[in-house]
Amino acid sequence: MSDARVNGPPMSREEADRTLARLRDEKERIGAALLELEAHQGYQLLEGAALSGESQRVQADVRERMASLWGLFDLYGRAVDAAGELRARHPRPGQAQLAELTRLLAGPSVELPVTEVPLERRTLLAVPSGERLTLRAAVDRMTPLYEEIARSVAALDTVWSTLLSRLAEVEAERRAAGELLESLDGADPEFERLRGELESAAAVVRGDPLALARDGHADTARLDAILTGLAGVRRRLAEAERLRDGFADRIRGVAAVLGLLREAEAEARGVRDEVLAKIASPVLPDLPDLSASLGDRLAAVGAPGRGGWHDLAERVADLERAAAAALERARETTGVVRGLLDRREELRGRLEAYRVKAARLGHAEDAELARIYEQARELLWTSPCDLRRATVSLSGYQQAIMSRAKGAER
Repeated sequence: MSDARVNGPPMSREEADRTLARLRDEKERIGAALLELEAHQGYQLLEGAALSGESQRVQADVRERMASLWGLFDLYGRAVDAAGELRARHPRPGQAQLAELTRLLAGPSVELPVTEVPLERRTLLAVPSGERLTLRAAVDRMTPLYEEIARSVAALDTVWSTLLSRLAEVEAERRAAGELLESLDGADPEFERLRGELESAAAVVRGDPLALARDGHADTARLDAILTGLAGVRRRLAEAERLRDGFADRIRGVAAVLGLLREAEAEARGVRDEVLAKIASPVLPDLPDLSASLGDRLAAVGAPGRGGWHDLAERVADLERAAAAALERARETTGVVRGLLDRREELRGRLEAYRVKAARLGHAEDAELARIYEQARELLWTSPCDLRRATVSLSGYQQAIMSRAKGAER
C-alpha cells in the first residue's frame, strides 16, 4: 500500500478486511517458507557442524542473515496480529478505528530496533531510533535475505552432499579392506598410508567442504584417488584370502604347470637335436630353460611369514604368471624350431607335385627336367638338408616346367 493510501482517507471496513485476510495468508506462507528452509538438509548440516575456513564464513553469514530474517518476520507478524486484534475488538469499527487499521496495514507499522538500521542510514548527530517500515517494505526487505540464504544453503548442500556421499563410499571400501587385513593377520603399508590419507581428507570434507569445491561443484579427485587405491588393496587382500582358503590347490596347480613346462622344454631340446641333424646351418632361437629355477621358487613357498597371507598371495600369483608365461614361450620355441622341419616337408611335397605335373604335360622322359628333379630331390632327402639351396633348386625345376608348358602352347 502506498503512502498516498496512508495519507488519504482511511480504508473502508470491507477494504480493511480484505487487506487483513491477505496479510494473514501472506504471514502464514512466509512462516512456512522459513520453517521449510530451516528443515532443509543443507541448512541442518550447516547449523550443526563445526566448520572452518570458507565454509565457516558461509555458516556465520547464513546464521546472521537467518537471525535478521526471523527478527523481521517477528516484527512483521506482530504488526499483522495487532491489526487483527484491533479488528476483533471492534466488530463495527468507526473512523478512528479504520484510521488506525489503515496505519497498521498500510503505514510504517513495523519498527526496527536500532541495531537493525543499516549503517549507511545512520548519522553522526542523530539520536538513534529504530527505522519504520510498512508491511510491504518489510516483505521486500525479507525477500532478498531469504533468497541469499537459500542460495548459500543450496550451493553448500550440493557440494557437501556429493562429498559426503563419496566419502561414505571410500570409508566403506576402507572398512572392507580393513576387515580382510584383520582376518589375514598381516600388515599392509599401502593400506596404512591410504587410511591416513582418508582421515585427512575426511577432516576437510566435514570441516571445510567448500575447500574442495571448484566453480560451485564438488571436486572429488582426492577421494577418488583414495577409493581407487583402497579398491586395489582390497582386491589384493581378497586374493590373499582365496589363496589361504585354497592354498594346497593353488600349489598343486603351479606344480602341474611346471610339469608341463619340463615336458615342453624337453620337447624343444629334442626337436632342436633333430633339426641340427637334418637341417644344415639352421638359425635357432635360444632354448627355454626356466623349469629348474621356477621349481626352486615353488619349493621355497611355505607358510605365510611376517608379511602374512597377502604377501604370500603376491608371491604365488607371481609364480603362477611366470610359470604360465614360461610354458607359452617353450611351446612357441618348439613350434619355431619344428617349422624348419615342416619347411623341408613342404618343399618335398611341392617337388613331387611338380614331377606329377611334368608327367601330365608329357615331359616324363625329358632328360633335363629329370636332371633338375634329381638335383632338388638329393638336396631335400640328404641330411643335413640345405633348405636355401633346395628352395632355389625347386624354384628352377618349377620354372623349367612352366617354360616347356608355354612352348607347347605356341
